[in-house]
Amino acid sequence: MLVLVAPGQGSQTPGFLTEWLELPGAADRVAAWSDAIGLDLAHYGTKADADEIRDTAVAQPLLVAAGLLSASALGDIAPGAVAGHSVGEITAAALSGVLDDAAALSLVRKRGLAMADAAAITETGMAALLGGDPEVTVPHLEKLGLTPANINGGGQIVAAGTMEQIAALEADKPEGVRRVVPLKVAGAFHTHHMGPAVETLAEAAKALAPADPKVAYVSNKDGRAVASGAEVLERLVGQVANPVRWDLCMETFKDLGVTALLELCPGGTLTGLAKRALPGVKTLALKTPADLDAARELVAEHAA
Repeated sequence: MLVLVAPGQGSQTPGFLTEWLELPGAADRVAAWSDAIGLDLAHYGTKADADEIRDTAVAQPLLVAAGLLSASALGDIAPGAVAGHSVGEITAAALSGVLDDAAALSLVRKRGLAMADAAAITETGMAALLGGDPEVTVPHLEKLGLTPANINGGGQIVAAGTMEQIAALEADKPEGVRRVVPLKVAGAFHTHHMGPAVETLAEAAKALAPADPKVAYVSNKDGRAVASGAEVLERLVGQVANPVRWDLCMETFKDLGVTALLELCPGGTLTGLAKRALPGVKTLALKTPADLDAARELVAEHAA
């Protein structure tokens, strides 16, 4: 059984879309998406520097576009489940048939703008903690006023809060944590700081008509496979201000009997977590078109 996963913000790097745009029809498809959402995705995916694509309003639609583009390059495949990390959940919603591509790009554009506006209210950020025991780390974060915004499994938790709180964390690491690594994001996502963005997304969601997912859609909220399109959309709205429980998503992958995990462009982060938390599950990160042959072999072996 194959699970198709889409990475979240922070996985983008300058020029990562360049080779994908050389595939037949890709440039035209991205140009149409760009016109529809008022953002030059090709420019940002090929020529922009790291600071430009760190902008939340740019990074989020760019990541969803990259995920959809790389998935389409695989051809008509039938994964047993889909999931995405944070903004990757919108990619997963499109892959599962809950939203069409146009609706997914429209929603993520509004999400990115709303979260950028929310992040501008207070200077906030996020940092990954490597190592440690969650039962020790989480109370320590809460003591410092931080939120465990991403509980990723594989020994990784991401803390979020004000820059002063992040600095305090770096000076006072929880017992067992080896490193505190600041992330290339522009705000404290998945915390109460994103409350204003929830209101904006809730309004935007009213214009959408979600379909029920055609394959298992595993949600960040609690790792549960959600069968209702309306509930998927409701969770997409609320998740911007609530923690990502990728650890529980991976537990569900185990329960579903997943035997292979394929991470869409720009892959790497979720594959690394799976290697630590899902022993025996084959993994592959679809980083460039050079990975497509290996990805198709994995699909042929493990997809229905």
